[in-house]
Amino acid sequence: MKGWEEIWVNLRLIMSQFPSIRLKDGFEILIITYVIYKILQWFRGTKAWMLFKGILILLFISVFASIMEFNTILWIFANTINVGIIAIFIIFQPELRRALEQLGRSNFLSSLLSFDDVRHTKENLSEEQMNGIVQAVEEMGKVKTGALIVLEQAASLDEYVKTGIPLDAEVSKELLLNIFEHNTPLHDGAVIIKGKRIAAATCYLPLSENMSISKELGTRHRAGLGLSEVTDAVIIIVSEETGNVSVAIGGNLVRAVDPQYLKNKLFHLFGKKEDVKRYFLWKGFGKNDKKANQ
Repeated sequence: MKGWEEIWVNLRLIMSQFPSIRLKDGFEILIITYVIYKILQWFRGTKAWMLFKGILILLFISVFASIMEFNTILWIFANTINVGIIAIFIIFQPELRRALEQLGRSNFLSSLLSFDDVRHTKENLSEEQMNGIVQAVEEMGKVKTGALIVLEQAASLDEYVKTGIPLDAEVSKELLLNIFEHNTPLHDGAVIIKGKRIAAATCYLPLSENMSISKELGTRHRAGLGLSEVTDAVIIIVSEETGNVSVAIGGNLVRAVDPQYLKNKLFHLFGKKEDVKRYFLWKGFGKNDKKANQ
């Protein structure tokens, strides 16, 4: 028994050397773990991932030099660390911007806060227009006409609209087919739809830097996926090589979808929604305001 008592005493002595962990400390550890995980998730599959691994190798060399007391290497690291930190922000600027944009679009934050002090007045696509988009995409797929159709949601696409030719025309099957017809002035680039209207055609979109994208996908798919990574827009892509239809949302690409899938997706995202007034702070206030307006 004495042996067990000594072991127990030693264990208690060792445990007493560790700082006490409170509930808030555990919560803080979970937050830091989640943030690190999201950062790695944002970087993984991009060009920055290779640079990030290079930085980890340099950190490993620094630790090894410290253990082995390589003073010259440690002096070099000590005198370049300030410049290195600035360089990291410059090198990872696109990824950091994308990460902050995704954080701002997160459902968690948008469910708590709203910076809109006005009622949303943008009209949703009508059932006829959604059916027209689906039919146009289906017909273009059958004849292998390449197309890139962007549908705006909450995030504004004005900066991408400015890169194209303004149209401001009603969305219709016939107009979409004419725009993407081969050898026509507007067929190259993307069409951007805002509300019920086609805002512009021949728009330029940012290309995805995701290194895990299949090599068989061309510029059109990379552009659609790239925009979905930095906005909440819905991008419909028709392949000029295969005629397959793909849908990009939130950085994810669903390939070879059928018309029914596309129709269900559009009706789910752009079907009629109840008009609710949103305020600067908590959305929950909107319920009381709605009753007051009746």
